Amino acid sequence: MTDAVLGVDRSVTGRRWRPRLKDEALALALSQRLDLPDVVARVLAARGVDLDGVEAFLNPTLRSALPDPLSLTDMEGAATRLADAIESQQTIGVFGDYDVDGATSSALLSRYVRAIGGAIAVHIPDRIKEGYGPNAPALVSLRDRGAGVVVTVDCGIAAHEPLRLAAEAGIDVVVLDHHMAEADLPRAHAVVNPNRLDDSSGLGQLAAVGVTFMTVVALNRVLRQRGWFKDRPEPDLMAWLDLVALGTVCDAVPLSGLNRAFVAQGLKVLSRRGNTGLNALAEIAGISETPGAYHAGFVLGPRINAGGRVGQPDLGARLLSTEDADEAVGIAMRLDDFNTERRSLEKAALNDALDQAEAAMASDPSLVVVASEDWHPGVIGIVASRLVDRFHRPFVVVSVSDGVGKGSGRSVAGVDLGAAVTAARRAGLLINGGGHPMAAGITVGADKLGDVTAFLQSHLADAGANVAAVPDMGIDGALSAAAATPELVKTVERVGPFGVGNAEPRFVVADATVVRADVVGTDHVRCILGGGDGARLKAIAFRAAGSPLGQTLMNAGGAPLHVAGHLRADRWQGREGAQLVVEDVAPARS
Repeated sequence: MTDAVLGVDRSVTGRRWRPRLKDEALALALSQRLDLPDVVARVLAARGVDLDGVEAFLNPTLRSALPDPLSLTDMEGAATRLADAIESQQTIGVFGDYDVDGATSSALLSRYVRAIGGAIAVHIPDRIKEGYGPNAPALVSLRDRGAGVVVTVDCGIAAHEPLRLAAEAGIDVVVLDHHMAEADLPRAHAVVNPNRLDDSSGLGQLAAVGVTFMTVVALNRVLRQRGWFKDRPEPDLMAWLDLVALGTVCDAVPLSGLNRAFVAQGLKVLSRRGNTGLNALAEIAGISETPGAYHAGFVLGPRINAGGRVGQPDLGARLLSTEDADEAVGIAMRLDDFNTERRSLEKAALNDALDQAEAAMASDPSLVVVASEDWHPGVIGIVASRLVDRFHRPFVVVSVSDGVGKGSGRSVAGVDLGAAVTAARRAGLLINGGGHPMAAGITVGADKLGDVTAFLQSHLADAGANVAAVPDMGIDGALSAAAATPELVKTVERVGPFGVGNAEPRFVVADATVVRADVVGTDHVRCILGGGDGARLKAIAFRAAGSPLGQTLMNAGGAPLHVAGHLRADRWQGREGAQLVVEDVAPARS
């Protein structure tokens, strides 16, 4: 076993600090042969980037990464049907999911269809009243609004009964999805999903918005070939990559290959603030600097999601689609208010769920299910994520109402929760359910919740046994407070964008003292770290005030600590500095 970084076998949060870099020779070769800064070379080597892959990794482009859209199974049928609808002046209906991936997919289709002179009608379901995925009444209502064809985005792959009813009602449905598929596909005119079993495109890591963008590229090509743009301008598809980047980051799919190019190029578009709705939301959220993946995932995304979680589900898609500045400001303000409400509901549910979780963890099960009639169903996915972070075990959090439980689950690496949920549905234990290896959703009768829990725990027992009792936290290097400079932040940013599959570099400030610490905002711990050379470094630990991490920072009393986290730019009143976003601490050994 590799030695722990700075000897930290168990930190304050219960983690073992593991060095990410395993190949020092590769890091040295990258630095010397390509004239890269040492820290960049070490970060690249730790992520398995070799000499031949550095250029594509540091400078990802769609020109080199974007494959032929027809490599996706059934894409030709989808593009042809949509082109027929455009030419015959049929309205295109869109049934989109209520999360950011669904909102960006819906907005992308809306913007494209409007730009080429077509008509579009969008329906975003209510999480509580309609639940997840297509339902027959909504599909029929789109038909009644004039839709000749309906596109489901970020949903539909498991909607067998609603799509059968839609087909019997004479509705052509095109499914654009990325969730795990089974051999038996729903009845539809076309099903485009890189995760269907007969798809050989190798694009299974795409978010739904990535699949939607590929569809728009294919549709645009068909229309060009048919002469649609002889008398009208052809739209610049690249102008909408900000939507693709936002949906990709927020859906937490791996930022490798095509996804990496989507996000890298899309963030450039986002920085130009050409999307009226996103610009309004950025203003209200207080984003003054150039937005990056962090802002997409942790500032813009949660606000867009808030409408679907606790407010009005169509607000996100409407915000991202509108060209009306006044409408954009109004929607952005409402989403910001809903996000504040969401945080309050989340905090209350998390405190309650923690009590249940701590009792259940005593038996160290392969999976923990917690449930309550008091939890808002719009926040259970976030609560599940928080519990997984805290206990490093898969969790399913269930909101029960009127005898039915709606649950959201999150997992850990190596434990395929989505497959377990699919197996439970096939066994007849669930009303509905499905998902990814790392996330899943269920709908279950409250009287069946005990049976479902036992089934999932049994199904995941072998995989759960391999989950480390002490989880690892990857560390890219140690540095002093004096070395944490704006120049270092800019150097590290060259390896971005960061996300799943390209973890943001994590550094340790060794032997630091907490010069000052206080609580700010919503339970954030803000502090000043001091180094042995007298240097000072700003630091903040988000949502940590009541946790062991926050308490350690608040009560350090001058004792030296090793402090691990991410370096970020700190721009305040025109001055540029660096700060550490703290994730973990450990006492420094004397």
